[in-house]
Amino acid sequence: MQIKIDTEFIKLDSLLKLSGIAPTGGAAKMFVLDGEVKVNGETCLMRGKKIRSGDKIEIFDEIIEVID
Repeated sequence: MQIKIDTEFIKLDSLLKLSGIAPTGGAAKMFVLDGEVKVNGETCLMRGKKIRSGDKIEIFDEIIEVID
């Protein structure tokens, strides 16, 4: 799945909500804190991590590619 952003970056938890994978911000926070999310192949525990164009997020066998 590709997500287009019009800004320099988007925070990880906001991206999970925007993609529809997380129904709420609270759910997005829990996915990240539970170690369910990988950013560019590495587990990320920072829900406010800045995600930029070209980054790839993996969660629950889904891959989200951020494009501009």
